[in-house]
Amino acid sequence: MRGPLFYAKILLFGEYGIIKDSKGLAIPYNSYQGTLKKEENLNESAALSNKNLCLFYTYLKEKTVEFPELLSFRLEELEKDINEGMYFDSSIPQGYGVGSSGALVAALYDKYANNKITVLENLTRDKLLQLKQIFSIMESFFHGKSSGLDPLNSYLSIPILINSKDHIEPAGIPSQKEEGKGAVFLLDSQIIGETEPMVNIFMNKMKNEGFRNMLSKEFSAHTDACIDDFLKGNVKSLFGNVKKLSKVVLDNFQPMIPKKFHQVWQSGIESNNYYLKLCGSGGGGYILGFAPDFEKAKEQLKDYRLELVYRF
Repeated sequence: MRGPLFYAKILLFGEYGIIKDSKGLAIPYNSYQGTLKKEENLNESAALSNKNLCLFYTYLKEKTVEFPELLSFRLEELEKDINEGMYFDSSIPQGYGVGSSGALVAALYDKYANNKITVLENLTRDKLLQLKQIFSIMESFFHGKSSGLDPLNSYLSIPILINSKDHIEPAGIPSQKEEGKGAVFLLDSQIIGETEPMVNIFMNKMKNEGFRNMLSKEFSAHTDACIDDFLKGNVKSLFGNVKKLSKVVLDNFQPMIPKKFHQVWQSGIESNNYYLKLCGSGGGGYILGFAPDFEKAKEQLKDYRLELVYRF
């Protein structure tokens, strides 16, 4: 048995802001993917995945009782497949902010949900919100609290624009320029990040009025401007706004940036060769970078592993 592939995702803009209802833009990232598989003899990582699926099955069973109007799964079939050695075979790095648990949730929904909303039908706003709600409940098993956006992105495999908590829509993004000098890239921190502690830090910071003002005035304004520029292909303006966003994040989200990258972050802002921002909740994993000239950024960041995501 082997199921369809579900891809990683990158939240280009909106990390933390979307928790507090500002805009976000998420895109699928096809370099990493996962699929459900079933085998009799499992290696160590497959056996661990199978064990986690067992725990997830118990969680789903409870949640279907709690939310019968939203969740309906063929649980007996799921239990049987888990007992027969089903696991999630994934190349998506865990704790890296690119949606490893989201892809798993999307795969399970796709295979076991009753009356599932499919990618092929007319995706109205109501259907998108319903999917997001379902995925939010499912993915909360992994993080304690989930927006449901990662699985939504992985399941639909299309860019998604988050206007607010109750207003999401598919987004058309400009096609890549294969020969373009500018780029979006991932920088590997080589540190595994954990979502829940980072979200807890953020929630504690939200008790501070100054932090709340910064979030609603500066952070959200720069994020919204970046999304607008990106979708319209205003590259020059985009880099100006990403630089402002990068500064605000460095000044206000330091616990989410691994210490050894504080200076790397600052150097990008000073040199204008690249600008860094959080990828997911931070604390490790990938850091997202934007470079007006990718070759110059690569030269300045030659001590780090970079992955190209998108060319301008």
